[in-house]
Amino acid sequence: MQHDEVIWGVINSGFCSFKAKTKTQSFCRNEYNVTGLCNRQSCPLANSRYATIKEINGICYLYMKTIERAHSPAKLWERIKLPKNYEDALEMIDKCLMYWPSFAIHKCKQRFTKITQYLIKMRKLKLKTNRKVLTGINKKAENVDKKREKKALIAAQIENVVENELLERLQKGTYGEIYNFPEKAFENALDNEEVDTEEDKLDEIESDDEDVEFVADDDVDISDISDMEDFDQVLTPDTSNPVNKNLLLKSNVEFEHESEIRSKRRLQDSYGK
Repeated sequence: MQHDEVIWGVINSGFCSFKAKTKTQSFCRNEYNVTGLCNRQSCPLANSRYATIKEINGICYLYMKTIERAHSPAKLWERIKLPKNYEDALEMIDKCLMYWPSFAIHKCKQRFTKITQYLIKMRKLKLKTNRKVLTGINKKAENVDKKREKKALIAAQIENVVENELLERLQKGTYGEIYNFPEKAFENALDNEEVDTEEDKLDEIESDDEDVEFVADDDVDISDISDMEDFDQVLTPDTSNPVNKNLLLKSNVEFEHESEIRSKRRLQDSYGK
């Protein structure tokens, strides 16, 4: 036969595998304990008539133990599924524990309330889509990457300085006519010089185009046109006369000579720049 007082005397004064002692009070690790405290009223082992609430996969159940089933441990606990509605579940607890002590009824309701609260919180957290995923940071890897970046920046700055200085010496001709520069740097320098010369040529062509101006013919009088025709007659000599032919040839030679001199000056100015 089960004797509650004897069992509690052994558990309280002796050893219990579910007991967890602290400086202030003792706790119970038994899954059927309704309060989680180790005392006479809350101990599921020392009470032949006991009731508690358990949650399994989001569903709450009412567990009841009576002394009539103490001889068969496999059927010791009676399990009743509680409805999802909070009020209906409280009514079922009152109905099933109608003639039980008030302490057991109150603690079962209190435990059921706590379980429903944390289930609601769990559902709300699952519904949140914009959850922030926290990822760990490896400080050692970050420090190694920062050191590598600093070294790469320093190396890049040194290469640029050396390249610029070698190009300046190449332009000044300090090393003579024999050079051992890297091919990439040399090609880049040539490309830059070609781009500069092309830009200078385009600027000169644009400046020449800007010097040319066109005037509208609205203000020109008939007398001016007649004067220009007379001037053209004077300028166009008679080619039948041999003297006039010689003069025309000389003027053409002088004009060609002047145009060649102008073109040479332009080339000299462009190379000088």
